[in-house]
Amino acid sequence: MATVVAESLRSGGDSTADRVLCLLDSLRHVRLGLPVNQLDHALQTAARAEAAGAPDEMIVAALCHDVGKAISGHNHGAIAAEILRPFVSAGAYAILRHHEEFRYADYPRWTGVDPRARLRFRDEPWYRAAVVFADEWDRGALDPDVRTPPLDHYSPLVRTVLGRPGSGIGSGHHLREAR
Repeated sequence: MATVVAESLRSGGDSTADRVLCLLDSLRHVRLGLPVNQLDHALQTAARAEAAGAPDEMIVAALCHDVGKAISGHNHGAIAAEILRPFVSAGAYAILRHHEEFRYADYPRWTGVDPRARLRFRDEPWYRAAVVFADEWDRGALDPDVRTPPLDHYSPLVRTVLGRPGSGIGSGHHLREAR
């Protein structure tokens, strides 16, 4: 068992960060016919974001973008987005929510969806960041020979970002500010 999961269980595993870290760790058992399991994919995606100098919330978003697959492969982006919604910006939320659509170009024969589906978002302020997320971080993060930092490396960052309730769009503070 990963150190981060053991630490979460010892501490009572009561925070959102603890539960998300346990969900992430469970992805080591989800392969989906790919060359790496979903935890390794998440770690590769996060490592790419980190190497690109992405902000903390985007590194955590990259790490957690497929965490919904611990529950279901269908709508996994929406599941991940809703989990992180109280803690991330509107742009990070939208990227998580729609990252599957940005990847459809890679899988048109399996999804039956127009590979240009992402273009419907081209006027959104987060569009360019979503293209980078999908094309530079998520795509290609399936290499069984790539060595990444372990989940423990990202644990403090996950705890920091997910330890700021009320900072994200699901917290209601944006509604108060808009009035």
